[in-house]
Amino acid sequence: MKGFKDFVMQGNVIDLAVGVVIGSAFTALIGAFVDNLIQPIINVFGGGNVNGLAFKITNDSTLVDIGAILSAIIAFLITAAVVYFVFVLPISHARKIDRRRRGLPEEEETAISEDIALLTEIRDALVVQRGGTTPPQA
Repeated sequence: MKGFKDFVMQGNVIDLAVGVVIGSAFTALIGAFVDNLIQPIINVFGGGNVNGLAFKITNDSTLVDIGAILSAIIAFLITAAVVYFVFVLPISHARKIDRRRRGLPEEEETAISEDIALLTEIRDALVVQRGGTTPPQA
């Protein structure tokens, strides 16, 4: 039981739980924004059609809703931008400041693992074998 308590009390688990709760609330907010503001604007481009940018191929069960797809893409982009600019960027900046304050070295890029390096070599060899050129190394 102590092991489980230690696991649950780790910062990562609690951070994850908070992230899931905030993510759920944020998803509902973005969904309402897109459904009630963005979707009607997209539907304007569908003309006088009641369905906006949706069209039926043969009957009601074959409705293709391009507006809903565009709305989902916009919702994803808004969500990704907010998560990056509100959470990821400030947290990474705060971590850099904290590392400098504590006198720790800057975080370096992690080395490529052996299996990734081997897979890269195999990929490059296959490309050359097929008559292509070797892709540039990252």
